[in-house]
Amino acid sequence: MRLLLALLLLPGLLRADVFRLADGREVTGPLLKETADSYFVDLGQTVLELPKKAVLSREAETASTDAAAPGKATKAEDQIWSSIDRPEASVKANVERTQSAVVMVRQPHGLGSGFIISPDGYVITNDHVIQGETKISVVLFEKGKDGTLNKRIAEKVRIVATNAYEDLALLKLEGEKDLPITYLGDSDEVRVGQSCYAIGNPHGLERTVSEGIVSTLNRVMDGRTHLQITAAVNPGNSGGPLFNLKGEVIGVVDLKLIFSEGLNFAIPVDRVKRFLRDRDAFAYDKDNPNTGYTYLPPPPKKGSSGAPSGE
Repeated sequence: MRLLLALLLLPGLLRADVFRLADGREVTGPLLKETADSYFVDLGQTVLELPKKAVLSREAETASTDAAAPGKATKAEDQIWSSIDRPEASVKANVERTQSAVVMVRQPHGLGSGFIISPDGYVITNDHVIQGETKISVVLFEKGKDGTLNKRIAEKVRIVATNAYEDLALLKLEGEKDLPITYLGDSDEVRVGQSCYAIGNPHGLERTVSEGIVSTLNRVMDGRTHLQITAAVNPGNSGGPLFNLKGEVIGVVDLKLIFSEGLNFAIPVDRVKRFLRDRDAFAYDKDNPNTGYTYLPPPPKKGSSGAPSGE
């Protein structure tokens, strides 16, 4: 009887793992066997062999509602970003599935944050994080077999496009492949009061997570509409992602009001998508300092200081 009871309970005792694949998909199931080249995963009706070279990471599935549930990833047509359909989870579970795609962007006079949007190394950050600089490096935080994140510095970083007005920049990590990515959400689904969290590098403190809510959807700051959020951000968070509880990027951390608490702002994700669709219009040319989309100051009024007199 004891043996029979043990056999009946065995399926429930098997610990499920989440295997993140290089193409953006996830497989969840108990690991039955591991060889030098493959994982053998129990999917219930069958056993699936996963080649290790196709697996970005393996992590323990958390219990019940905290589970980083697998989802169906979809690449935007003719674009470099992807979306995903998956249920909400806790911040803790979401951090496990998103933190390795958040990076630190460094230049000689400062640092900020960014996030990877394609396996071959496209990265979004703020324009003001890199403005006026050409020597840029990106610190990657790669998940090791023991679950810890290891630092690696990518030195071959190309500026692809910049838009100073929207405060967005697109970088390319040359020679990279099979990188973990973030998935872009939809601004139309963002609601006032919903939970959100940010991951970034405030004051150089790597991979800092802060949690809050969306306070307002259309707060005008610096002539642009922003999401107003209570998730804490500081210098160094700029360019980092703001996530919802599906682990989707819903904004890019942009600024905060100094000498205040809980008054922080992010660029809505739909403006990021528009910037990416139109990136050729904002293409960066290292030989032309005036590349990208800029606004020239209006001419002074006639008769004012510095204006032509007409004589």
